Amino acid sequence: QDNSFEQFIINYCNEKLQQIFIELTLKEEQEEYIREGIEWTHIEYFNNAIICDLIENNQTGILAMLDEECLRPGTVTDDTFLEKLNQVCATHQHFESRMSKCSRFLNDTSLPHSCFRIQHYAGKVMYQVEGFVDKNNDLLYRDLSQAMWKANHSLIKALFPEGNPAKINLKRPPTAGSQFKASVATLMKNLQTKNPNYIRCIKPNDKKAAHIFNEALVCHQIRYLGLLENVRVRRAGYAFRQPYEACLERYKMLCKQTWPHWRGPARAGVEVLFNELGIPEEEFSFGRSKIFIRNPRTLFKLEDLRKQRLEDLATLIGKIYRGWKCRTRFLLMKKCQIVIASWYRRYS
Repeated sequence: QDNSFEQFIINYCNEKLQQIFIELTLKEEQEEYIREGIEWTHIEYFNNAIICDLIENNQTGILAMLDEECLRPGTVTDDTFLEKLNQVCATHQHFESRMSKCSRFLNDTSLPHSCFRIQHYAGKVMYQVEGFVDKNNDLLYRDLSQAMWKANHSLIKALFPEGNPAKINLKRPPTAGSQFKASVATLMKNLQTKNPNYIRCIKPNDKKAAHIFNEALVCHQIRYLGLLENVRVRRAGYAFRQPYEACLERYKMLCKQTWPHWRGPARAGVEVLFNELGIPEEEFSFGRSKIFIRNPRTLFKLEDLRKQRLEDLATLIGKIYRGWKCRTRFLLMKKCQIVIASWYRRYS
């Protein structure tokens, strides 16, 4: 019930993960249809970039203002931090505070004076401002880091690289918020280079008990995890897409005209292949560089046909090999018979 700096940092990371989920699923998929020239009606979705900017903006973000309060001279308290937030973020549509000049929350009794509230992607969260400044300061003194670095235990030494005398930095240690922000940025950069798969976990109830299904709780999670927008994009779009070259290479054995080699453009080969298989036109679309298949059943059908064809080809190869082996043995025996007969006639 009482959310402090730790929960604020966790929710910030969740917002960034949700943002990359949006970028890689909802936004990227719809942009791909447009790039490929596929007829497409844009599906609206909420982009939480505005919430991430509220937290991490280098000038007006909450973390930037928290660092500024921790580093500035003079009397610094949690109240001065909240006052600074109220000045800078008062007009932001996802920031709420009774102490701000925004008249919307002056009479909101559910929001105490020492708190602020952020409307996250997954709902509103209220944060107790008490402890934000102290928790953001890195109180690990340099002499303690140096003592740990001198330890004989390799793990302890590796955990405190800043204690290395050769790397002594007289600057003030970075704040906890800035360190976490840098870690999140590194994580996002790493994820952008990968092809991640998402597993969304839904809690059926708050009691952690079996055989209890809270429909309202499940619907709430589905709505705020962005699953509804994802399902709408998926149902309106195409379940599978693949470059023409890869598609032709995988399924070319299903058509006599494309097997074993297709001499023309890959797209023309895929068109011949799909026409030969009799796949309905509404089940696929041709993009500029990829084939798009709408229904997973069509893909499953192609895979089943390919599996059967591979079995037929394996049988054909085995048949040809056994025929070649028997013929080779027969020709060898025939040659031996001729040699034996010729030598026999010579001495008879």
